[in-house]
Amino acid sequence: MSDAAQLTITEVRAAAEAVKTAIDRHLQAVSSSTEPGDPVVVHAYEELAAAAIAYDQILYEVYDEVTPFEIPGDDAGTGYQGPEHPEAISVLIRRDYLIADPKRLRAQAERVDESLPPGEGAEGEVTAAIGVLFGEYEPDEIAARAEEFGLEEGDSTLWVSAADPSDPGEWLPEPFDGADPELLICRFDVSEVYDDELDEL
Repeated sequence: MSDAAQLTITEVRAAAEAVKTAIDRHLQAVSSSTEPGDPVVVHAYEELAAAAIAYDQILYEVYDEVTPFEIPGDDAGTGYQGPEHPEAISVLIRRDYLIADPKRLRAQAERVDESLPPGEGAEGEVTAAIGVLFGEYEPDEIAARAEEFGLEEGDSTLWVSAADPSDPGEWLPEPFDGADPELLICRFDVSEVYDDELDEL
């Protein structure tokens, strides 16, 4: 292997290490933040985005491969098209769960509501239990205690989009109609796909 080739591979490895470091810094900033719009978090996000882009570019140059990471606004054709100073924002969250243990799910619901009526068959019992648990606990607590509730976490995503100010109850009949990619300020995805990619670095 030539010295030039060895240097290039070393540069790829250095770029990968920079991504790992940026991830650690971003996690530290997020976990230590106490206020929305924390400039430390914003700076850590920007550093992580820059490191991911740099790694993606050199990976493509050397190995003709790319990563699954997408940085909002990186593509001029599909980037943010909303106002520079939005009057409001909308936060949309999707979390998927596999019902891994229906009996445990039902048991946890019965601890909350001893009068929980049996559903019509196994499916009815599960849907009744889900209604009780999600009515009792905040979504973040359910995510943190998913295994305890008989659930297995799947993919999740969080979108922060520019929005127009709305009156109370205005958008409740159709809460997700306003999910416009052109108004997307930032998004954060969690998936085993990304975990597998990081493990391979």
